[in-house]
Amino acid sequence: MAVPKTKVSKSRRDSRKANWKAVTPTLVECPHCKAIIRPHTVCGECGYYDGKEVIAVSKKEKESK
Repeated sequence: MAVPKTKVSKSRRDSRKANWKAVTPTLVECPHCKAIIRPHTVCGECGYYDGKEVIAVSKKEKESK
């Protein structure tokens, strides 16, 4: 049975688990207004999600963007 001779510090242990790569987020086109948004989120431009209006966005906010 494998038994470590010395204690592995938290820093050494965690550094083995810290191998990650920064990736660009996945972006999709909103089917309602054609804005670029993250998938499975409410569109900030038009307020629609899954074909239904979830958030009422005023016309001022729509025109200013």
